[in-house]
Amino acid sequence: MRSGIADMAELHTTLADGLNSAETHTALARLFVGEKASPEVVWFSLPGGRTLYTAGEDPDRLYLVRAGRLGVIRKGENGESQFLGVIKPGEPAGEMALIAGTPHSATVVAMRDSEVLALPRHAFFNAARRDPALMAELARLMIVRARQPVSAAGMTAPRVLGFIGGADGPSVRPLVEKIERSLQALGYSVAVLGAEAEHAPTEWFSTVEQRHDFVLFSADRGEEAWIHLCARQVDRLLLLGRSDQPPPFEPSAFAGRAMHEHRLIDLLLIHPATASRPSGTGAWLQAGPFNRHFNIRDGSTADAERIARTLCGASVGLVLSGGGARAYAHIGAIRALREAGTPIDFLGGTSMGGIIAAGVAMEWPDEEIVRRIRHAFVETSPLGDVAFPMIAMTHGRLVRDRLKEHFGEVMIEDLWLPFFCVSSNLTSGEAFIHERGKLRKALRASASLPGVMPPQVVDGAVLVDGAVTNNLPVDVMRRWHRGAVVGVDVAEEGALRPPDIERPASIWRWLASGQWRRGPPIVSLLIRAATLSSARPIEELARFTDLLVTPMIDGVGLQDWKAFDPAVEAGYQATQAALRTLKRPLTQLHGAGGQDDSDMEMRL
Repeated sequence: MRSGIADMAELHTTLADGLNSAETHTALARLFVGEKASPEVVWFSLPGGRTLYTAGEDPDRLYLVRAGRLGVIRKGENGESQFLGVIKPGEPAGEMALIAGTPHSATVVAMRDSEVLALPRHAFFNAARRDPALMAELARLMIVRARQPVSAAGMTAPRVLGFIGGADGPSVRPLVEKIERSLQALGYSVAVLGAEAEHAPTEWFSTVEQRHDFVLFSADRGEEAWIHLCARQVDRLLLLGRSDQPPPFEPSAFAGRAMHEHRLIDLLLIHPATASRPSGTGAWLQAGPFNRHFNIRDGSTADAERIARTLCGASVGLVLSGGGARAYAHIGAIRALREAGTPIDFLGGTSMGGIIAAGVAMEWPDEEIVRRIRHAFVETSPLGDVAFPMIAMTHGRLVRDRLKEHFGEVMIEDLWLPFFCVSSNLTSGEAFIHERGKLRKALRASASLPGVMPPQVVDGAVLVDGAVTNNLPVDVMRRWHRGAVVGVDVAEEGALRPPDIERPASIWRWLASGQWRRGPPIVSLLIRAATLSSARPIEELARFTDLLVTPMIDGVGLQDWKAFDPAVEAGYQATQAALRTLKRPLTQLHGAGGQDDSDMEMRL
């Protein structure tokens, strides 16, 4: 660290100009700048990619960003980096740990060359005793940050974004301008910068950032100097590839260390406008350290709008639970959301819910979802291939064959919409999140209820139904995007009834009646036991959702595969009723800076 300026009066004047324009908090401004500022304030430079502090370190200073931007990163349960947000000029860093006296819970790195002010711990508490407004101001900030969703964490979302061409072909600029217009339609001010700004001074870039909600840098492949400048200026990179071209050897070699280490690079893969489904995504994903990927159609305004929603926190993620035949209710929920004009941008689910969510990710219309699910599960029982129970009550062949019939050889990464499903790893005892690989195999693992269907063995791990560990993975969806999360839970009420486990009076009469096609009563018992093991209280589920729908599916059991229409109608009615309780549309519940505090307690 270094002071850098001997004349403190000059330092205070310089900082005041910058901090006032950044609309910093009044008490913080008094503490760091001006005539009454602490003499122990230190001003230092933090090069892009360098770490300010790491998770687990003891706090010894309060920091304030003077210029540049800092990124906040936390390690997830599986060790992956979770980008929580950006700390911009005029905002503090490290205040929670300092006041609480606990180690830092996240790592903070410089997203670009930054200037930071630091105040020692003892000097901060001395100032707080003299100026109670300082502690009150920080307490308000801490409450807002603590109450934000996990994905937003109260920090500013990335607003300075670099769109870099990773393949030969048409210019990046037309797509960026489509995204610009979509963001403007959502109420944001946007600036698009191209190579014409390559020689602008650093101060000019800072001014553009201050005057706009979003700044979008556009750089075509071959504009090497401009590309490297963009990579030093942005909070996040989006590499544009083309599915009809092989990826370059190092498609993100220009990205800084922080971008690589913390996976702050997304892939936008452009497919022909006439493509029925994406292809070739896997090769691109293997070529770079991408965090997320989005498949888009060449020239599609709808896909540009979806990217814009994702960038500003207006996207909607839908998560569907497992629950046997009761999961038919998800079809009604999807129809209600679509009729209300609610976009569905991200999909996730477990077991039967994952299968239906995959159909949405394939962009099946309502009629096709109904036709395929009826054909696969209503017309004949999926659990009719009863086996001698060495490993499971059924062979699992019917489910395997139906998944192959409807999903073929499609890869998860080649879906039009981002999708995941959850299975349970009995080898490690943890949930397994399927984000890549063959779709039908992931769905087969996610639906492999222990004792009902044989498990799947993948890379030496024994995978069974995701309901064992996480039947409604809304927490996974919350980490995926900054927008609203909708959860539909069909396993909550009355999932197991006495008739479901009644022992047949005669095994031969039971076989002759055809009821064996539903599976013996033990199947219902095993399904419910697996679902119950990961059941979470409504309050916990609500913490991760903006809309939690729990349809009342009276009279429909876990194996009532023929009860299609009443279950679908129950999901439709419950979702319509839940949508009517919202004060604002789901796309307006979040913004680029995180969730609005007025909606914090609104959970259904």
